[in-house]
Parts: sequence; structure tokens; C-alpha cells
Amino acid sequence: MKLSAFADVCLRTLMFLGSRRDQQVTTKDIAEAIGVPYNHVAKAIVELRNRGALDVTRGRYGGSQITNVGLELRVGALMRDLDVREDVVECVSEAGIPCPLLATCKLRGALRRAREAFYAELDALRVQDLTSQQGSTSLPFPLFP
Repeated sequence: MKLSAFADVCLRTLMFLGSRRDQQVTTKDIAEAIGVPYNHVAKAIVELRNRGALDVTRGRYGGSQITNVGLELRVGALMRDLDVREDVVECVSEAGIPCPLLATCKLRGALRRAREAFYAELDALRVQDLTSQQGSTSLPFPLFP
């Protein structure tokens, strides 16, 4: 199962801020620390602020800080909410032609159940379970594609 790029950035942002719970961190610093372009992190911060997961202060001394709501977020529920794909696989070609097996296909249902099982496993985890409170430890993320 592959997370959407946006869900991945949101989760990385939460994990990074969760490891620095008492600090306000700028979007630029978050982007540099997790290896993701600034504009992707900025979009994630807006989404997470709207969900109540972050407090954001604008201005010269501003930044983002994770809230208790953000720390208590269930990872599976968040990933489920952020994954806007209807199906795991596309059943229509790039030319718009539907798959000839569509009427009798059982793969789509099986893949939907597998995706839900994936998210259900993540439902047991909260964001705070994925982070440590040690501010000096950096999170070793791979480079963002």
C-alpha cells in the first residue's frame, strides 16, 4: 500500500513537530528537516491547522506547533481522510476506455478491503506514538521524489 504524497507530507510534518512539542518551527525549517519542498509543507500545514492538529502563528517570530489534538490523532483515520483516491487501481485506460473485466471483477473489492485493513492497522497508532520528545534528534526521512 502506498500513501499519497500529500498524506505522506502531512504525517512527516506531524511527526517532526511531535518531536519538538514545545517549539514553534517555521515552514522553511520543517521543509528542510524532512526533505520536502517548501510549498508542499505549506499546503500540509494549512490542512493540519484546519483539522486543529497545529497552532500556527504568523509573522516574524511565527511558526507551527503541534497541539494535543494533533498528538492524539489516529494515524489510520488521518491517512484514510487524506487519501482521496476512490480505488487503489484505475479501471479505465488513459484513453477513457473501461476495463473489459469491470463487470465481473472481484479485484477492486479485494483491494478496497486490503486498503481498509492497512488503515485499520494504523488506527491503533496515535501521532504521539510515532514521535519522541527529544528535540535534538532529527528524523531520518528519505528524499521526497
